[in-house]
Amino acid sequence: MKTALIIASLLMAAFVIYLFILGAMSRNGKAPGLIDGNLARCPDKPNCVCSEYDKDTRHYITPIAIPERGTDHLLSNIKNTIIDMGGSMQAETGQYLAASFSSDLFGFVDDFEVRIDLSRHVIHVRSASRVGTSDLGVNRKRAEAFSKRISRMMPSMEQSSIAPSGPG
Repeated sequence: MKTALIIASLLMAAFVIYLFILGAMSRNGKAPGLIDGNLARCPDKPNCVCSEYDKDTRHYITPIAIPERGTDHLLSNIKNTIIDMGGSMQAETGQYLAASFSSDLFGFVDDFEVRIDLSRHVIHVRSASRVGTSDLGVNRKRAEAFSKRISRMMPSMEQSSIAPSGPG
């Protein structure tokens, strides 16, 4: 019995050390960025979601609809939302943003990317772990929470771009 307890404790300690090593490894790297103007496809792992490729049902998340007008503050609202959610901005190029999120305990770093497609009136999102296989659904939950927050802002963004009517 005592031997089994020692073996179980050693296995548990080895697993925790392994998680810390993976967390440290994830701190190296960056988001894949745009590929041919689109967000990168998800690898064949469950720890990624992306709205660009609806045929990839395992990783697909619905893009965020945006109004045809009233997108004046869209980029700053997206940045502020990412920061409010605990993200750190990494890159910004035109209608593309890259951020990262870190887990508290083991320091795992996930990439979070946004591409604004004004021609189709959507915001595309990609959220992916840099290392490992499973993320226990963290990236999907993050992308869904981001989508909800941004979608709630849409009416106010649209109204903010409409000039107030005066007497006339």
